[in-house]
Amino acid sequence: MIPDPYELVLLALASYRTWRLLAEDSILDWPRRKLLRLGNWRQEGDPVPLDYRSGLGSFISCPACLGAWTSIAWYMAWLVFPEETLPLAVVFSISALVVFQRARLDPPES
Repeated sequence: MIPDPYELVLLALASYRTWRLLAEDSILDWPRRKLLRLGNWRQEGDPVPLDYRSGLGSFISCPACLGAWTSIAWYMAWLVFPEETLPLAVVFSISALVVFQRARLDPPES
């Protein structure tokens, strides 16, 4: 089944927002650092630990890698639960648009 253009835009924006939440947003810094074995003790400039999971770190930060999997997850959720997925996708899409607005319209912080 192929989503109509409106649903496609919602799913795409929701997928982007999910990727950004998992890969870049500071609210998930702690779990991301634990997953990558960086720990909260590491400060900027410290050497990277030997057990740092560089491949996983590259995968998480790559929009084409983790982004593809978040897209698959949103699409599969839409296929299985279309009535429940779209309202949630609206919320994530609005959030993605807020992120875009912040990046494009607000002056850089100094």
